[in-house]
Amino acid sequence: MKRFISFAIAVAFATTAFAQQPVKDAQRRDAVVQQAMKTYQQGLDDIKDSVPSPAQPGTSSGALRELRLEDAVALALEKNLDIQVAKLEPQSSDFLIAGFRNLYRPNLSSTLGLRDQYLLPTTTLTGGTKVNNGTATYNFGLSQLVNKWGGSYTLNWSNSRLNTSNTFSTFNPSFQTNVTGAYIQPLLRGFKIDNTRQQLLINTINRDISEETARATVAQTLANVRNAYWDLVFAQSAVDVAQRATELADKLVEDNQARVEVGTLAPLDIVQAQAEAATRRQNLAVAEATAQTAELALKRFIVSGTDDPLWRQTLRPVDLPALAPPPTDVESAVRGALINRTDILNAKKNLDSNDISMKYFKNQSLPALDLNASYGLQGLGGTAFIRSGSGVESRVIDTRPGGYLDALSALTGRAYPTWNLNVTMSYPIGSNQAYAQLARTNIQRQQAQTRLRSLEIQIAAEVTNAALTVQSNLKRVEAATAARGLAQKRLEAEQSKFEVGMTTNFFVVQAQRDLRDAANTELRALADYRKSLVNFERAQVAPAGGGAGLNTGGTVTTGGTGTTGVGLTPGIGQ
Repeated sequence: MKRFISFAIAVAFATTAFAQQPVKDAQRRDAVVQQAMKTYQQGLDDIKDSVPSPAQPGTSSGALRELRLEDAVALALEKNLDIQVAKLEPQSSDFLIAGFRNLYRPNLSSTLGLRDQYLLPTTTLTGGTKVNNGTATYNFGLSQLVNKWGGSYTLNWSNSRLNTSNTFSTFNPSFQTNVTGAYIQPLLRGFKIDNTRQQLLINTINRDISEETARATVAQTLANVRNAYWDLVFAQSAVDVAQRATELADKLVEDNQARVEVGTLAPLDIVQAQAEAATRRQNLAVAEATAQTAELALKRFIVSGTDDPLWRQTLRPVDLPALAPPPTDVESAVRGALINRTDILNAKKNLDSNDISMKYFKNQSLPALDLNASYGLQGLGGTAFIRSGSGVESRVIDTRPGGYLDALSALTGRAYPTWNLNVTMSYPIGSNQAYAQLARTNIQRQQAQTRLRSLEIQIAAEVTNAALTVQSNLKRVEAATAARGLAQKRLEAEQSKFEVGMTTNFFVVQAQRDLRDAANTELRALADYRKSLVNFERAQVAPAGGGAGLNTGGTVTTGGTGTTGVGLTPGIGQ
């Protein structure tokens, strides 16, 4: 680059010198032109040494991978990390829902234990001065929450075996068994909905929201892949445009040199052509760097990491964009977006979630009225002592063998039943927290409904605007194509006039610049048209911004004249 600065200084010096000296000073003029030629050639060598080959960008190993658009989409669905993360979110919600559903599964409990106790002889009825009681217990229980009406039940079966040295004991060892069933049913608060059922319903809705969010991420990522693919196609085509423009500039330099040698052109005229050729090579270097950036942008969406072999390969897109017809039924597209857009579906699901919370807080504001019912059976058995007399004067006159089966027989015979039925009620005096939460949830619901209507307007405007952008870009393509064709004809006319001496070198260079600018404008318009079609399709499914990564929608600079654009080469110089 320093040599090109020196070259520019030399050109400026030469122009000033020739303005001040007579044209007849041919020796000094030739010296200036030779120095300019030497600086120009050295600058070309520096550019060739410093700019990497387009087939081997700095981030690639040189292995060429031809890629179709459908292949890029398939790779994104398989490897894109944003899509993989989005697919995991519904699975996380599934585990959360399973956790709440597990609360309604039966819970089995058991207790096995031994206990040994010596009683203090506090009364004469203790049964001795040092009575020992040894108890073995083996109890079982079953409990479960009932999902439908918010009730709960418990079943308990308790068993014990007692060995005692109490002289007044009727059974020794004695076996006791009890079965008790209880059910609690809320009649007002907690009857239709409770905290567990509320959380289960809300998390089920959140699971659906996570699925819609994942679908939005997939839609936006695939849109980014398509846009990045077309950007790469257009960026590589821009390299061809810059290469052809450079070849035209080099050819003009060669023609001017030939005319200088035969004396039909002033040596100073060659300097302008050389300066333009140097500028074209700088533009080529910028276009090649832009193509590498576009390649990285596409790789970002279709590789699973830097260790992916595709990351080190050079991508070569093979699909060429075509002028697909613009959308005609915009009204139908808006209606479909209002039904299928992921953000509006999520807004409606959030409204459903808000309704569940309102139902819960309204239920919590009711009095607590619970029905409690229980029923139990008892059984007792063991070796029985037949006594005569009473109190301390009683004595054992006979024994009757027995065991645990006697206790079970008494239990199943329902000889000693116990049942209980009661209703309990509680209600806080004055307003409670549920009233405040219900009022707050009601306001949130109104806000959600307003946001939903606002979102519908926003979606309708976005889809309509996307359709208008498609139609506008199509007109840009048609106008740019016509302008590029006229620029091509103007260049051919200027070249023909220059060959017969009817115009100057300046106008030929200007015509070449105009053709390059027109070609880039056409390519940019075609790129914007293809991407606007992608955005129109995406706008009917998901909101913008669902994907992460490099921005593929930016403008690509291809020249020092301020012209921007990338795309297919329209055949410059052919």
